[in-house]
Amino acid sequence: MKKLVMFAAACAISLPVYAQNVATVNGKPLTQAQVDQFVTLLISQGAQDSPQLREQVKQEMIGRMVAVQAAERAKIDRDNAVKQELELARQSILVRALMEDYLKKNPVTEAELNKEYEAIKKDQANRQEYQVRHILVAEEDKAKELIKQLKAKDISFEEAAKKNSIDPGSGQKGGELGWSQSASYVPEFAQAVEGLKKGEMTQEPVKTQFGWHIVQVDDARPVNFPELSEVKPQLEEMMRQEKLAKFQQSLMDEAKIQ
Repeated sequence: MKKLVMFAAACAISLPVYAQNVATVNGKPLTQAQVDQFVTLLISQGAQDSPQLREQVKQEMIGRMVAVQAAERAKIDRDNAVKQELELARQSILVRALMEDYLKKNPVTEAELNKEYEAIKKDQANRQEYQVRHILVAEEDKAKELIKQLKAKDISFEEAAKKNSIDPGSGQKGGELGWSQSASYVPEFAQAVEGLKKGEMTQEPVKTQFGWHIVQVDDARPVNFPELSEVKPQLEEMMRQEKLAKFQQSLMDEAKIQ
């Protein structure tokens, strides 16, 4: 009776150890911990935990073990090119893990987010956006002739654009470009827009890489700056990247490179 009790106790102790292995491939164990780590990685990337996922992971890992063992038997892991690839992969994983660890220890705080948002908002406070029309032609003389006609009111801007503009995007819409900040245009065009008041048109053709423009500002208004809640994800990601860039630069500055 005593021996039976001891045998049952030994089984109870050894069972969890045995259960840690979910499979054995050519004598090499695949542990539950390894499967759990793979599942955790997939969940962090958006997968949903389920028995089906765990079984798929198990079969995937078994397949990998079979293939890796075959590669090692064929001594492929000793090939110089393969060694280099393995080293580069190791380096990439370590760099990524280092960056993730840094951000985990140095997260973007709410205070930092608010400060950056207010700074950008202040910088944008005096920015304007413009409702612009233009007529694009290939020759300067043609542009000057159209300006004369427009000033004499022989033709409307919309009509002139539809008949003469070689811009396929705006020509058939009467030259309309919609609302935009001047920074979205090429420098010469932007300068012309910024020099016009509401309802004004350039008195001389504007030369850009696309040809000769006649520019008219239909309206102007202050830029409507979005609320923090609308841009928080993008702003937070931008600040993360800035933190990582500074961290990487600090590593380079501290390194002894000869």
